[in-house]
Amino acid sequence: MTTSQAAISARNLTLSLGTGEATVAILRGIDLTVRDGETVALLGPSGSGKSSLMAVLTGLERASGGSLEVAGQDFAALGEDALAHARRGRIGIVLQAFHLLPTMTALENVAIPMELSGESDARTRAQAELEAVGLGHRLHHYPQQLSGGEQQRVAIARAIAPRPLLIFADEPTGNLDAATGHEIVDLLFARRAETGATLLVITHDPELAEHCDRVITLADGQIASDTAT
Repeated sequence: MTTSQAAISARNLTLSLGTGEATVAILRGIDLTVRDGETVALLGPSGSGKSSLMAVLTGLERASGGSLEVAGQDFAALGEDALAHARRGRIGIVLQAFHLLPTMTALENVAIPMELSGESDARTRAQAELEAVGLGHRLHHYPQQLSGGEQQRVAIARAIAPRPLLIFADEPTGNLDAATGHEIVDLLFARRAETGATLLVITHDPELAEHCDRVITLADGQIASDTAT
């Protein structure tokens, strides 16, 4: 597979924290190719490097070494400001703790990131995406007025509304009860399928992993297994 056919292409990707004798190797030579439109579950015990790998792949953390292309951009060659610009519109992120702004309504939480990126129809797109996740009746509610499941629906809408090429989800059902978690999983994969985005999801949930095309397991900062489901 050539890089142009891949949403993600990483070779010998490393991440180390600290300096000198205090240096700790977090990622130890990751080789990973993810095809456009593929869905991938990332599993592994706590401390295996899952969240660190996602941070590097999303450009929130710079790799210490290796090559990395994400959505056609050479992330390894970009500085912090350039990485932030490269993420915009290309990458959507859904986190376990929702990370909604408490002083903004559901509509504002989804629309304002697009407005800051210069999208002229941000409010219209935000409303359409909130309606698509079943929250057309909650547009003007604040996060504290929403249930956990509703807050995660807003977070999914915020991630998907700009139509990113890639969606990253870190334990998206981790703060939800089982029934709500099932609903969120179904919703996340339905919205991804409709937009055609590539999806990487960190999870401890075997049922969520079974929804994916591939399951990659990390151990001690390396890929221990990579299997099709």
